[in-house]
Amino acid sequence: MAYDPLTGRYTPDPVKPSNFTYGQGNPLSNVYVPPASTTRATPGQFRRAEDTSNQGAPAYTPTPLTETGEFVEAAVDPNAGFTSVGNQAFFQGKPYNGMRNGIQFINGYRQDLYTPDGKDREPGTKNGLKTEAQIAAEEAAAGRRAERQSAYDLLYSQFKQYGLESLVEPLKGLITTGVSPSEFTIKLRESDVYKKRFAGNAARIQKGLRALDEAEYIALEDQYQNVMRNYGLPSSYYEKGQYGVQPGFTNLIAGNVSASELEERVQRATDFMDKGPKAYVDAIKQFYPEISRGDLLAYVLDPENALTKINAKIGAAKIGGEYLRAGLSADVNRAEFLQREGVTGEAARQGAQAVLNLAPRGSMLADIYKTGPYGQAQVEEEVYGLAGAAEAKKLREKITKMENASFSGGAGTAQGALGRERAMGQGQI
Repeated sequence: MAYDPLTGRYTPDPVKPSNFTYGQGNPLSNVYVPPASTTRATPGQFRRAEDTSNQGAPAYTPTPLTETGEFVEAAVDPNAGFTSVGNQAFFQGKPYNGMRNGIQFINGYRQDLYTPDGKDREPGTKNGLKTEAQIAAEEAAAGRRAERQSAYDLLYSQFKQYGLESLVEPLKGLITTGVSPSEFTIKLRESDVYKKRFAGNAARIQKGLRALDEAEYIALEDQYQNVMRNYGLPSSYYEKGQYGVQPGFTNLIAGNVSASELEERVQRATDFMDKGPKAYVDAIKQFYPEISRGDLLAYVLDPENALTKINAKIGAAKIGGEYLRAGLSADVNRAEFLQREGVTGEAARQGAQAVLNLAPRGSMLADIYKTGPYGQAQVEEEVYGLAGAAEAKKLREKITKMENASFSGGAGTAQGALGRERAMGQGQI
């Protein structure tokens, strides 16, 4: 470039004509370069050029050609550079890392057989990944686990309806074990908390009764509770403890007491204590001083005390109560005997009047006439039709005749005091 001091500018040099054609020559040079030949060399030409270039070079084996003049590739040894020591493969003296024949090597160890540090792999693994068989096995295991989870969830939801889900929670660990879903209920019933909650079943089995299932057991408990509430029994009789256990109900279930039988028991006890004559209550207190109102209720609720046994005590108390109402003495042994002989409270009411009318004077006259003892027992035998009733009747008639004879001066048939009192007694019986 030329500098013009007048203008202070540089003037570029004149551009020379260029003979540059794109793809040919050097664009920075004005020297013309003819285009390269596009003719492809034949293998023979290439061989001659190769021979010429190799003149004076070290020994060289030319690349072989086929009959048609094509190159033949030299065979390559795939094991070249590979060696092995024990289970470890080396390439050019170093532990091999990479793929070889479709198998991955790390630190020279086949990954289908060994870990990267040379330890044997567990059966069923390949290249550190799961095999198809292993995947199938795990899927099957997952399916079984899902079944166990479903069995647990079903049990949990069923028991939760009764507020007893805590009984099922200890079984959660079975989900990860090999326990069959059908065994969940068996395992539940074998647990200590279950046995405590449904303790009545163990006693039933010992007595030769069948065990109740959970729904039956709980339904029976509910029926018991309703009976007690309906009769106004204190809640202490049916309050729930740990796991919802109601101890009194355990005994009833173990004793195979139905809800209807329980109601009959409670009704008899409450009616006797609340609606019966005072004499009845006095009699039971006299006969069975150890039984209070609360004790009586507890007594009738105890399945070990059969309903017939309860009825016997109440029946004896009614007989004794009627005697007390008549102003007579009452004896528990005699009352229980009369109850076993079929004497009811109503019959005892009439019998007590006969005893009151006949026994005192009959006993006195028997002493006077020396006929043998005649008193309350003989009157009861005749009045209630007990064993010895015929003999008691004959003795009464004999005493009557002897009394009548003493008043008439002979053995007349007029009735004396004992006959009249017997007639009065017959009218009352």
